[in-house]
Amino acid sequence: MSPVSDRNWGTDTLETVHAMSLIRTKFAVEYPDSDGDPMGESDWHIDWTIRLRDLLKWRYRDRQVYVGSDLIIYYQEGEPLRSIVPDGFVVLGHSPHLRRIFKTWDEDNRVPDVAFEFTSLSSKIKDTVQKPEIYASIGVTEYFIYDCEREYLNPPLQGFRLDGDHYEAIERDADSAFQCQTLGLKLRIEGDKLAIYDSVTGKQLLTEAEAEAERAEAEAGRAEAEAGLRKRVEAENDQLRAELRRLRGES
Repeated sequence: MSPVSDRNWGTDTLETVHAMSLIRTKFAVEYPDSDGDPMGESDWHIDWTIRLRDLLKWRYRDRQVYVGSDLIIYYQEGEPLRSIVPDGFVVLGHSPHLRRIFKTWDEDNRVPDVAFEFTSLSSKIKDTVQKPEIYASIGVTEYFIYDCEREYLNPPLQGFRLDGDHYEAIERDADSAFQCQTLGLKLRIEGDKLAIYDSVTGKQLLTEAEAEAERAEAEAGRAEAEAGLRKRVEAENDQLRAELRRLRGES
């Protein structure tokens, strides 16, 4: 075999080994489904994380919308450290099927349209500085942060909208509410709690359980009203029959 052939064969082998190495590297990357942090750091944090998910899940129950909660989002293929875990997020026009993790390159390069965080003492810096930078860099249109303990943020509810490559604070409207234009929602503090409304209908968002309780209460109210109406009609009919008997001279 000639020296030239030896060199060619060696080059081909090196290229093959390099390609195989890249393939092995690609498939060896692991994307864990847990970041090791707890779901919430207080009862308020946990309750609101679950409540927001329930509210949004029920609102979008019949639509192609994915509602995520405490799920790891990987936003750069091959770089598992490039990840973020929102307390809640929404991806419009996207399949609502269940997921273990959310890898943007496997999701048609989609990222959350809106992200939500419930801040705490230990997460305040992440929620106000680090996470907004990541959300802005990957193109999350709107970002809302709520201090459910009302101890770490002033005001306790804040909203931000993407302007180019950074966020601008959303100003509250005449109702002291923050407009989430992307989802058509209004968020505001009522008493000591967060309330979320549909911007078009003005109705407050409910969970499935709350909607069912409201429906049952409305049904009970209608049934009670109908029963009352029947009683009034029967009483009026009794009076008419009595008056007819009197006019006829009947006892």
